[in-house]
Amino acid sequence: MSQVFSIASFTVAMAAMATLVMLPLGVSVAWLLARRRFPGRVVLETLVSLPLVLPPVATGLILIVLFGRRGPIGAALERIGVEVMFTWRAVVVAMVAMGLPLLVRAARAGFEEVDRRYEQIAATLGASPARIFFTVSLPLARRGILAGSLLGFSRALGEFGATIMLAGALPGTRTIAVAIYTYTETGQEAAATVMLTVSATIAFGTLLVSNRLASDS
Repeated sequence: MSQVFSIASFTVAMAAMATLVMLPLGVSVAWLLARRRFPGRVVLETLVSLPLVLPPVATGLILIVLFGRRGPIGAALERIGVEVMFTWRAVVVAMVAMGLPLLVRAARAGFEEVDRRYEQIAATLGASPARIFFTVSLPLARRGILAGSLLGFSRALGEFGATIMLAGALPGTRTIAVAIYTYTETGQEAAATVMLTVSATIAFGTLLVSNRLASDS
């Protein structure tokens, strides 16, 4: 039971960290897609949504190419002493990659529901674009952003394919989804069932809150 608690707490901690990492990036991209027209907008939207349609293991392979020791990002990080592959950082990277599209979609919907007249009024009163964003757009879109954050967190909790490709199934990188797979593979059905129950309970709670926020917005 202690091992189950350890894996569950590790997964929740990694998913929370991934949500914090994806939040500023996701909100920025969502605002750009909702409020700006620029060359390459469709390409950006497609790239952000790509993990939703690619097999998770394919996304994991792309992450290996980028974050591996010979990859452009991995090599740069290794030069400053930061290793990603088969560490807890790899778990966070995989969770961010898979959860970001859901956060962007919900946050974008939140920004699109904000009446632009409020932003225009603030502009006529002399507010800078940054001030308009932080004092008008962001607060009014908060429900969509929070719902997206919970969706991204839920997706991160259940991530398996990209995680096992990038982080493996080592004791220090084993998430709930990976543990369910390894327990089932080794015939430990009881432990797998416990992990499944924990995963379903957490996911149900976060999705319930997310759906309620989306329906109230």
